Amino acid sequence: MSQTSIEWTDRSWNPTKGCSKVSHGCTNCYAMTMAYRLGAMGNRHYQGLTEKRKGRLVWTGKISIDVDVIDQPLKWKKPARVFVNSMSDLFHEDIPCSILDQIWRVMEQAKQHNFQILTKRPERMLALLSQTDLFPVLSNVWLGVSVEDSDTIQKLDFLRQVPASVRFVSLEPLIGPTPRLNLTNIDWAIVGGESGPRSRAIEQVWVQEIFEE
Repeated sequence: MSQTSIEWTDRSWNPTKGCSKVSHGCTNCYAMTMAYRLGAMGNRHYQGLTEKRKGRLVWTGKISIDVDVIDQPLKWKKPARVFVNSMSDLFHEDIPCSILDQIWRVMEQAKQHNFQILTKRPERMLALLSQTDLFPVLSNVWLGVSVEDSDTIQKLDFLRQVPASVRFVSLEPLIGPTPRLNLTNIDWAIVGGESGPRSRAIEQVWVQEIFEE
């Protein structure tokens, strides 16, 4: 998978697949639905990543490492914004540091692209990327966190501490208010509602609060 319909990026790059739930924002994850479909179609990299429990689709927590696509961005000559791991979370606890190191080296070489890394696990991101001798700050790597309501605002505090050229927040899906949202040292914010048949409604006032901060 490389082309994408996500509005704020050009391509996706998925050296790992699979995830596990960490917050309410994960309940109707689009990637989980797509992983289920791809697994049902026989794609071996998506086998066993999801299952149905009590009529609902869930991640199993299994992570699939796709070594065949780790060097994929080096083959893309046209500069692009690349969403890293749209089908996973690069800082999932079960992704080995050795794989992260390989991914980092590819991004370092592929200077023609801007890589967008979005995580729901900023604690691990901070712990690893603070080791700048192992993971140097790259001007073409943007680091972001997902915030969906007031219970997850604290993720921004971790992001602000991460050595990064560009920091961003995805308030998508926004499923609750985020009062007194502190966007200090955050370069870019994405705001959006949830999609799909079980999507939860977004309130206009929640969006207005963000723009007023």
